[in-house]
This record gives sequence, C-alpha cells and structure tokens, in this order.
Amino acid sequence: MRYRVGVDIGGSFTDFAVLDRQTSQIHTLKVLSRPDAPGSEILTGLTQFAERDGLDPAEIGYFTHGTTVGINAVIQRRGVRLALFATEGFCDVLELARLKIPHIHDLFSRRPAPLISRDRVFAIRERTDRDGKVRQPVDRQSVLDAIEQARAAGCQGIVVALLHSYRNRHNEAAVKAIVDEVAPELLTSCSADVWPIIREYERTITATINAYVQPMVINYLEKFERALRDKGVTTPPRITRSNGGVMGVEQAKRECVQMVLSGTASGVIGASYLASACGFDRILSLDIGGTSADVAVIVNGEAAQGNGEIIGDFPVYIPSVAVTSVGQGGGSLAWIDAQGVMQMGPDSAGSLPGPVCFQRGGTQPTATDAFAACGMIGHGDLGYHAVQVDVAAARAAWQPLAERLGASVEQTAETAIELAISSMYSDTSGLLSRFGLDPREFWFLAFGGAGPMMGCFLARELNMKGVIVPPTPGVLSALGGLVADIRNDFIRTLYGDLNARLADRLATEAENLSQRAQAWLAAEHGPDTPFTLQFSADMRYRGQSFEVDVPLERAWLETADVAALHAAFDQQHERLFGHSDAAAPAQLINLRLVITSPTPKPTLNRLAPASAPVEVAKQVQAWIDGAFHQVDLVLRGTLRAGHQLLGPVIVAQDDCTTCVPPRMRVEVDSFGNLLITPQGEEKSSWL
Repeated sequence: MRYRVGVDIGGSFTDFAVLDRQTSQIHTLKVLSRPDAPGSEILTGLTQFAERDGLDPAEIGYFTHGTTVGINAVIQRRGVRLALFATEGFCDVLELARLKIPHIHDLFSRRPAPLISRDRVFAIRERTDRDGKVRQPVDRQSVLDAIEQARAAGCQGIVVALLHSYRNRHNEAAVKAIVDEVAPELLTSCSADVWPIIREYERTITATINAYVQPMVINYLEKFERALRDKGVTTPPRITRSNGGVMGVEQAKRECVQMVLSGTASGVIGASYLASACGFDRILSLDIGGTSADVAVIVNGEAAQGNGEIIGDFPVYIPSVAVTSVGQGGGSLAWIDAQGVMQMGPDSAGSLPGPVCFQRGGTQPTATDAFAACGMIGHGDLGYHAVQVDVAAARAAWQPLAERLGASVEQTAETAIELAISSMYSDTSGLLSRFGLDPREFWFLAFGGAGPMMGCFLARELNMKGVIVPPTPGVLSALGGLVADIRNDFIRTLYGDLNARLADRLATEAENLSQRAQAWLAAEHGPDTPFTLQFSADMRYRGQSFEVDVPLERAWLETADVAALHAAFDQQHERLFGHSDAAAPAQLINLRLVITSPTPKPTLNRLAPASAPVEVAKQVQAWIDGAFHQVDLVLRGTLRAGHQLLGPVIVAQDDCTTCVPPRMRVEVDSFGNLLITPQGEEKSSWL
C-alpha cells in the first residue's frame, strides 16, 4: 500500500509523520490530544491529511503508534488502586525496596511512597524455594481472605508477586486462577508473566507498574483501534516498545510495562535515525513535551540500552532505551509551596485545559506560559495552527504569583523557567555521569513541542558542544515510530558459576530462547519475516552485587565455550570500570536474547543552499537573562543551507519555536538542521 504512518500521542499534542512511498516524501502534522476522548485525535489528524494531502486511509499499509499514557500515569500517580498479594512473611518488599534514598548527599531526602501502600499488601500462605521446588502449595483460604480484604480496601486490580516465582511460576498461576474464579472483575497480573527476573523487589515493582497502568492502557488502545477502523484503516496497528522496537496491540495490552516508555522510545528512535543519517556521532536526545523532558545517550546512531530506568519515582526493570525522564515539560504547572517558594511540576496541564495562553480553559500558569510572558513565544500560531497563543492571558496568569513573590511578571516567569531547567540539569548530569561522558563532546538534539524552546537554556548550563534542532522537531517522535524495527526481548535466569556444570545448560537454554523468539516473530508478523538474533548475558564476579551486560557470540553458547564467555566479561568489565580479574570466578545470572527485524527507512532530503541573506520577519521585545532585548524573529521556512544567525533570535515554524539566547550563533546545515553553538572563535563556553 501507498502510505506508512507514524503517530505519537503526547500529553498536549498528537504528532503525525506520513511517508508517501510513491513520492518518497514525508508529510507532518500536529493536532491537540484528547485525553477526554482517546482515539479522536487520530480521526482528526487523518481527516486533515485527507483534506490537505489527499491521503486515503484505505491505502495505509503500515501504522505505528507511540504514546505517553503509561509514563504520564506513573509520573503523575494517576494509575489504578492496587493490592499486592505476596508470600507470607515477605510482605514488605515494596516498602524495603533497595534501602536507598533518592539523593544520597541530602540527609533529609525521603524515599517516595510506594504505588501500593502497606495496608493494601496481603499475605498468601505458600512457598517455593530458590531452586523452584514448591515446598508449600497455595493455601486457598488465604487467597480468599486476601481477595475480601482487597475488595474492602477499594482495590481495582491485584499484583501477584510470590517468592522465587522466576524459577517456577506455578504458585502465582494458582493464585491468579482463584482470583479469576472468585473476583473476575479484578484485573490480575503475575510478576513471572510480566518479566521473570531474579530479585524480588525488581520483579515486584516491574509487575506493579504494569498493573498500575494496565486498565488505562487497555481502555486507551481499544478506543485507538476503534478509531482506526471507523476511519477505514484496515492494517493492524503496531505500538512502539520501551526497547526501541514495535509490537502488536494485543501484546501491548498484556505487557503494558513494555510500552511504558513507548512515546519516549519513539523519540529516541527518531533521534538515532536522524543523527546517523546526518553524520552526528555523539548526541543526547532531548525530547520535551507537555509533561516530561526525556534525555537519552546516542553514540554512532545507536541508543544506549538500559535496565532499571527511573519512571517518575520508581525503577522499571525491563529492557529499554536508557532514558532519564524528568517531570518537567511545556505544560508543567507552577505553584507556591507552604514555605512561599515557587515550584514547577510534576503535575501538568496536559492538553485539556493546557497552558493558559492556549485559551482552552487553563488558569494555572505553566512553563509555556512563562516563555509567552517573557515574549519568546506568541508571535504566531503553534501546532500547525491548532492553537493561538494569547500572551496577555499568560501574563495575567503570572500576575498573582508575581505579587506574592514581590517581583515583576517577567522576573517571576523567568524564575519558573530557571526552576524547570535546574530540575532537568540535575537529572541530565546524572545520566552523563552514569555513562562516564563529557558533555563538551556531545550535542543536544532538541525536539518535541518544547525541546527547541528550552534546549539552549539547558545546554549552556551543562556546557554542551551545541544544540541541533531538526527541520520538523515537533514531530520527530512520530518519525521514530515510522522507522522503528520489529524487536522483542527474552530472558532466562540461570544464576550459576561460569564453569563446566553451567556450560552443559548453555546450548540448551540458548536454543530454547531462540525457538521462543522465532515463534513469537512468526505469530506476530508472519513466518517469512527476516530477523537477526543477538545474545547477551548479565554477568558478575562472584561476590559482586550487580551485573554487567555482556554481548555474546551465538557460537560460544552452542559450543559451551566458557573461556570465551569469561574473556568477554573481563573485557566489558575493564571497559566500564577500568579493571578486571581473569583469575576471579565469574557468574552468569541471566541469559538474554533480542530478536530484530528491520523495517524500510526513508531518505532525508537536502536543503537548497542560500542565495540571499537571512530574511527577518520582524523584531520583537523579549525578556531573556534578566533584561529586555530586541530580538529578530525568523520564519524557519525561509532559511536555507549556509544561513547564519546571531542570538538572541527566535525561529518560528508550524510545529514549535526555537529560542536562542544571547551569545549564541546558529548555522543551517545541508539537511536543514539548526546548529546552535556558543559565539566566539574558541566556542569553549556558553557564558
């Protein structure tokens, strides 16, 4: 069929990227999201495409979709009320967690309250030992008592996480069968079905997040499917996964946690594709939408993969792109705490009512309203004419806060911007430290509706190499869904010393994972789908508490080459930590497999070279860095390759606004990217 469509539904806007295979052109669009009527934004977007570009929904042969519904629910704690059924004597797993405080240098730091409070954790009499042998079958009466207590507590769902279920899921399945029989209205998730990993907290919190968002995700996806059918789209939709791949809708409904970073991963995929195609080898993707700011490391076109990524206040232990998500976005709400100090987020205005300046019923000022009050946005429509920015309304919304703080509207709004940037700085610098990276060697690739608006302010705080703003930054996440490969992860916990005894199992376990992966691919995408397999293992020296992910050759597993496995682990340990010990005994904890099938990729168009000076649309007054400035306003569509601009400058386009503070310069490259760097010959400092 003619069209391939990628859609990313965020908290404020829904983004579209459509590849016309006949012309090789990519068409883009933004419409307002409708959390009150999920799926209706799809109808709106497809209708506008039909009217504007003549798109026939019946000619759509590929439809991918990324969404932030899961991550937003966790960040804002708006999931369902859950109960946890745990092994008797082990009911404090979520309370104990890992006995770490969020900020180790803050003596007053407090761990966040768990998603399931202790009064909603109920004991089940059963026991499976560490080898997977059932020592005590499930006591039915204890399950019935727990169900009655869960109902009395007003719970809407149940998480079953029993001791050592990663070895043997029999007892968890038995508990679920009783719940399904007695209380079918309670949606029940088993930790071993969600992600069967060793360590009780890691498996339990992952299953908890899965259940926390599942009813919301199922409701959302069902309405999404219905909207596509009503519009005449016949191809089954696919959902972007947290690991950077795509999966079918039915799998997404079962494994909601695998798409909790769906929209985030879409942006990283799009950034990886763009960076590779344009020749940028070291970037940080900076995706700022209405609710959150998401940062990921991309080297040589490959996004760093992680395990235990922080979602809101909690880690989630599934394979995913290594992303730091901060509860700061264009829609983050400003408020004053009990001590009279202004705070930003994590609550967001979303799409409804949205920022005050969008004139959709919002009354509490947001980060977007701060930029409007300072004069940096509001000089034209946003979101492909979806909204008109009312600067006067934004200023009026900031007035009460300004009076309470004894400052001007501009000063108050700029303080809000600085607070949002400060929060992003803290978490982004932590990500750089985690991977041992020097920010001076990396570009920010800023996208999302608010990424270009806020990117330069964050980059100068981190002393980054520069900022890249792609031609259509507001819809890059939708493009990411369009180019994402089919991908799935499989895991098997072995937990043994790397010796001849374990070697006897390696070939068998590797073959079992391979067969599971190929069966999944054939069932989901057809038996003739091409694929590649990549094995890896979580390994450590005996006595260490945490593991290192080590890529493995399949031949090493098939021949049980223990020496090669040990050498690969030593090399990876040396690379990450600067030392290794070939004589020390090693352990293999988890064997992992990733199956991948490629999808077609579009080619990027080159921008015509400049033949005339930059055309300034007008000059506007904007408050930046504590003072008013006369700022050139330039329309993105008038820029050509080779054009150069000096800050302060504002670049306006249909899907977003790029704000460039003073002492920065902008150059347009041959692909149409804006390359923003510090002014001066040495370009060594933003200040």
